Amino acid sequence: MRLFFLTATRVGDAVLSSGLLAHLLERHPGARVTLAVGKPAAPLFRHLPGLVRLIVVEKRPRGGHWLRLWREIAGTRWDLAVDLRASALTRQVRARRRLVAGRADEDLHRVVELGRLAGVEPPPAPRLWLGAEDRAAADALLGGARGLLAIGPTANWLGKQWPAERFAAVAEALTAPGGPLAGRAVAVFGAAGERDMALPLLRARLPGGVIDLVGRTDLPTAGAALERAALFLGNDSGLMHMAAAVGGPTLGLFGPPSDRRHAPWGPRARALRTPESLAELRARADYRTDTDKSFMTGLTTATVTAAAAALLAQTETTT
Repeated sequence: MRLFFLTATRVGDAVLSSGLLAHLLERHPGARVTLAVGKPAAPLFRHLPGLVRLIVVEKRPRGGHWLRLWREIAGTRWDLAVDLRASALTRQVRARRRLVAGRADEDLHRVVELGRLAGVEPPPAPRLWLGAEDRAAADALLGGARGLLAIGPTANWLGKQWPAERFAAVAEALTAPGGPLAGRAVAVFGAAGERDMALPLLRARLPGGVIDLVGRTDLPTAGAALERAALFLGNDSGLMHMAAAVGGPTLGLFGPPSDRRHAPWGPRARALRTPESLAELRARADYRTDTDKSFMTGLTTATVTAAAAALLAQTETTT
């Protein structure tokens, strides 16, 4: 079977689509996969079973990236062509069957939406494909430490970034003597360009110490490191979705983003949002996309600490 699968550019959206891709691979053993994905998320799929070709889609002026992609795939007759970008591209190639995403429903979780697209109930959960070298690289960076508190204090927009100093306060409470993760190390994740955002947490003096992973991992290595976490705590981000996809307890913090649409997915994943609804935040006079302030400050450290401790108790990961 020849499968063409076009997925997202952003890491979080690509992770959310991975459940559908995994379902198709399970349904069609031995499928030969050509995957088209944006550059930021491409490393997530380097260990994808059945991967014949990985096409990195980079935006070009006047839609030139779509023309380039069409030229790459038009010569093949596909058994199944999946287009999660709602483009016209997949309708212009030869395929026995097509799955093409429609308009997004902001009140419906993306995983549920993709399950409905394929007629799958319950919807297939996201997952990561990691290799032995990814886990070895993670072990080298972590020094073999397990049961970590993993924190993703950054975000791609300041408006949805909870203040890093508050993450530090929660980390201290959770890892202090008597805390649910007493004495555990805190691993801080982020991209190389996000170091300034993470500095208050990186500089914190925490009981179990801080492991600085900001800018030091590729995505698969970060995924392998997240497998070793007792808890991931962070803003809405690709890292949050990766943490949930590897099955670890995951607490995602939400304000401006829609937790209905983008909450971390899984039985051990939870979303905690600000006291203000998304509509209330958007109605603020100072709400804008080029903001220089966080709209997450309604979430207190006490609220987040309590939610993290409750999730740990519910998932019994502290033993």
